[in-house]
Amino acid sequence: MKGEDTIAGKTVPVLYFGQTKMNGDFSLVDSVQKEVGGTATLFVRSGGEFVRVSTNVKKDDGSRAVGTVLDPKGKAIAAVAKGEAYFGEADILGKPYTTGYEPIRDASSGVIGVYYVGYPKK
Repeated sequence: MKGEDTIAGKTVPVLYFGQTKMNGDFSLVDSVQKEVGGTATLFVRSGGEFVRVSTNVKKDDGSRAVGTVLDPKGKAIAAVAKGEAYFGEADILGKPYTTGYEPIRDASSGVIGVYYVGYPKK
């Protein structure tokens, strides 16, 4: 991570995969959705929060939910804060999903973000 970016009015660190800036780049999350369905998100750690910087999760108005945060009271953030993955049910913007969350680590193994994939529960 280097530098900062503004996503939906929030100043957050910039998440890079190699030289590719992921903030606001939807090609990866959209390709995951195209290949396997469901939803995908990349979160970046910003202080004590994990902020969506790339997602195909939609808000009620149909826009991408960038700038929203991983539920601070959820099971996923509890696992990720310990450097662990979380697989199970989670509430995403008020709706139930079957999910998977994996920490994204930097070269020194610090957790700098989260990968997420999930499927709405019917």
